[in-house]
Amino acid sequence: MTCTATLDPAFVIAPVPPRLFGSFVEHMGRCVYGGVYEPGHPEADAEGLRADVIELTRELGVSAVRYPGGNFVSGYRWEDGVGPREDRPVALDLAWRSLEPNTFGLNEFMSWARQAGVEPIMAVNLGTRGVEDACNLLEYANFPAGTRYSDLRVAHGVRDPHRIRTWCLGNEMDGPWQIGRKTGTEYGRLAAETGKAMRRIDPSIELVACGSSNERMPTFGSWEADVLDEAFDVVDSISLHAYFEQHGEDRVGFLASAQVMDDFIDGVVATCDHIAAKKRSRRRLKLSFDEWNLWHESRFAGQDHLDWARAPRLIEDEYTVEDAVVLGNLLMSLLRHSDRVTIACLAQLVNVIAPIRTEPDSGAWRQTIFHPFALTARHARGEVLRVEPNSPVLHSETLGDVAAVDVTATRDAETGETTVFAVNRDESQAATLRLAMAGEEHAVVEHVVLGGRDLLATNSKAAPRRVEPRSSTRHSADPKGLSVELPPVSWTMVRTAPVAG
Repeated sequence: MTCTATLDPAFVIAPVPPRLFGSFVEHMGRCVYGGVYEPGHPEADAEGLRADVIELTRELGVSAVRYPGGNFVSGYRWEDGVGPREDRPVALDLAWRSLEPNTFGLNEFMSWARQAGVEPIMAVNLGTRGVEDACNLLEYANFPAGTRYSDLRVAHGVRDPHRIRTWCLGNEMDGPWQIGRKTGTEYGRLAAETGKAMRRIDPSIELVACGSSNERMPTFGSWEADVLDEAFDVVDSISLHAYFEQHGEDRVGFLASAQVMDDFIDGVVATCDHIAAKKRSRRRLKLSFDEWNLWHESRFAGQDHLDWARAPRLIEDEYTVEDAVVLGNLLMSLLRHSDRVTIACLAQLVNVIAPIRTEPDSGAWRQTIFHPFALTARHARGEVLRVEPNSPVLHSETLGDVAAVDVTATRDAETGETTVFAVNRDESQAATLRLAMAGEEHAVVEHVVLGGRDLLATNSKAAPRRVEPRSSTRHSADPKGLSVELPPVSWTMVRTAPVAG
């Protein structure tokens, strides 16, 4: 099987957004307690923050982290998580039926974020709370001093303001599972009024409105329109959430999950631009894909069936090689929409459907999905190129015909390097990808592959390095460009550089 793709530095989609490689830390399961924070663990520092998790977060290339939720935030009292730990109450978390000890809160998260080198993205509670509490939190976090809540922060040992730039106005407010669910119009008005008040405190902040919880919601499209009818002129972007898994026997459809993501993004963009046209506005809202991942959701019994517990083990999915191939392809979808998607958060970071896993009696390790994320975050630099591959098609029961091979690429203008990301979704055939590269002659300087072997292999505490990317030499050059071999069901990264001449 042969496919072709032309790469031309003149055809650019947009610069690679730095926050496209974000992640998500929610007070859910063992993401916080037993994940990023575990006092007494051999890897924990004096603050209880696990150094091994911080090290892997840096290696993963995470640029921003959304906190503290998620469904959790819709019932959260941020005041319970600041000040002396001995004074903090144990509270009921209604989202995940958990006992929340509140020993990790805003200031601990900000300390962790500084050590991990990530930008914080903060969510406010618009489920059980509203304008006043969002403003109080912003005052506590960002105002220098001399007011009730900024002085409270100083009294808690944090002299300098946190200067958090990006704020999410609630979470999944259309979901029937959400505490404080609202209609699109109700939520849009609340988001607009909250955003206006917050900007009076700090005009420099960015605001993210809640989009649909997923594209399968019966109100998808109309929800975005109703929200933006009220909040279009106040917010900077609107959120998207999506989780992917295989349905039935349609493996091809699962391998082509990136096409579903493409269509989802295109639909939200169309709705945003419809509202812009309706309001006769030239603004083009950005998109924040601030929850996305693979999740075996069909195996989860649901929060209503959980027993009350402190930091229970929730949806600690173990990821396969095949999952890593699909996740790498989803990153490609985000890259090719970088003109509109400027924030994206892999949900979550540790233990809960996460690239990083921990146990109380061992160090942290990398799941299979860690690797395509880390490689893409490290090498997707400069600008995203517009690539239109010419590929054979495969048939999916749920999606119809899909391309067998998907390709995207980035180019660093400073170095001249081009990085190509490609996926072969065919289960039986290898593919030869022929790259026609306009301009200078290029040579391959790095070629790594995930997949093409045991697709069900996983990493674990006992075998933490069973699955890793492997170097490949299955490429060649000729006067017309480069040829790269893509094994069946594989994700491939090829980094090229101009040939000195």
